[in-house]
Amino acid sequence: MPENRPALPAPIVLASASPRRLELMTQAGVVFSVVVPGVDETPEAEESPTAMVERLALLKASTVAALQPEAYVIGADTTVFIDGQSLGKPESDLEAYEMLMRIQGRTHEVWGGIAVVQAKSEIVRVCSHMTEVTMCPMSKQEVRDYVATKEPLDKAGSYAIQGIGLQYVASIKGSYSNVVGLNIASLLSVLKEIACTM
Repeated sequence: MPENRPALPAPIVLASASPRRLELMTQAGVVFSVVVPGVDETPEAEESPTAMVERLALLKASTVAALQPEAYVIGADTTVFIDGQSLGKPESDLEAYEMLMRIQGRTHEVWGGIAVVQAKSEIVRVCSHMTEVTMCPMSKQEVRDYVATKEPLDKAGSYAIQGIGLQYVASIKGSYSNVVGLNIASLLSVLKEIACTM
């Protein structure tokens, strides 16, 4: 077994339908199953990005952990934060266009929350991380063309750093996988820490 694979005595469950998170977990060598929690992800009034991603990650993990109390359930949430506002997934082409015009040529924050819950032993770990992303300047036509690919429509902030959107990213400061959707190094650290306490 590779050193970075947590040796936990119970199954690991990812409470997410995100293909990006599934891919990151698989690449890290973690054996897991998936259960989609189906929770309300609406931000609360004047909620900070840290509070929001940690709350939603914990909500997702806790919801699934209540159904599978012996499993180590991983919840995650990601948001883009700029000008004091969180930018989630756009609900239309127009909203994606507006988000991209807002962040193009500027630096924004990507906040990612992680929660690990095992209900049987009342284990709860929650953390969050921030990565700074600077976007290249984009013309209105470039934004329209990118939105037309449909890639932005299910991504926080309306871009995918692991896809076509990478060409519009000038630089990042912090965890790349956090921008994709899950800070995999931090998650593995949490899982190993839990395993070491057993």
